[in-house]
Amino acid sequence: MENKTIGLDKGWDYMQKGITKLKRILEGLPEPPFTSEEYMMLYTTIYNMCTQKPPHDYSQQLYDKYREAFEEYITSTVLPSLREKHDEFMLRELVKRWANHKVMVRWLSRFFHYLDRYFIARRSLPTLNEVGLTCFRDLVYQEVHAKVKDAVITLIDKEREGEQIDRALLKNVLDIFVEIGMGQMDRYEDDFEADMLQDTGAYYSRKASSWIEEDSCPDYMLKSEECLKKERDRVSHYLHSSSETKLSEVEDLSRMYRLYCKIPRGLDPVANIFKQHITAEGTALVQQAEDATSNQVNFIIILLV
Repeated sequence: MENKTIGLDKGWDYMQKGITKLKRILEGLPEPPFTSEEYMMLYTTIYNMCTQKPPHDYSQQLYDKYREAFEEYITSTVLPSLREKHDEFMLRELVKRWANHKVMVRWLSRFFHYLDRYFIARRSLPTLNEVGLTCFRDLVYQEVHAKVKDAVITLIDKEREGEQIDRALLKNVLDIFVEIGMGQMDRYEDDFEADMLQDTGAYYSRKASSWIEEDSCPDYMLKSEECLKKERDRVSHYLHSSSETKLSEVEDLSRMYRLYCKIPRGLDPVANIFKQHITAEGTALVQQAEDATSNQVNFIIILLV
């Protein structure tokens, strides 16, 4: 294969054998690990197919087939395995599939490494690693993230009620929300945290309603402090650290409301404080916008003069 032109079909048939072996390893089927010779032959095949003279330079076709290899595996194997499981079993399967996917990305990006070094770099295309992770995000994450979020919140509420849960599992699941953002926190914040905070507020509102009827003010405060301590403990074990401040704010607001709402007109001063705070923040933002606009106008005037 090294001494003559490699046709696209023939070269890809050879690569498919290596990809099939990798998938069998990921599925836990009997398969020996890759030898250094096998690895070098797979890498060399891609190298040769990318460095042949036109029209036999198959760099673009191989870049496309790299993506298709992930799409085929996800469609035929990963998604069916997730669709047949529910609740905690689905979470465990998702963690396993995400771990396997990252291994697959790591190995295939090694086989196709020559594409990253030259073809992709010259054309400013998404890297092999980005392509692999994007396939999982678009095909797997987009389908399951809502069910995953609901399952995680259900387990958190169970823990709040005193049940033992698998915290390591939740940590691994929530890490997926973070990692799938590929450097951004928007997936964690929008697809999980927003609903988790809403559920937290609703949960403690229900709790506070019963506590305020049953307990004295000191006991109520003690229970609130204990709950806040437990929420911080959850952050340290499986929630992202950025959630701690937001959880504290949710509980502070709930606790403040419950304490003052029983006092005649007790919420009025609290509402006034919030009104003053929001007004001040809003005024500051408006002033920033006006200053920015003024500076821009002055800059234009200077340029014109």
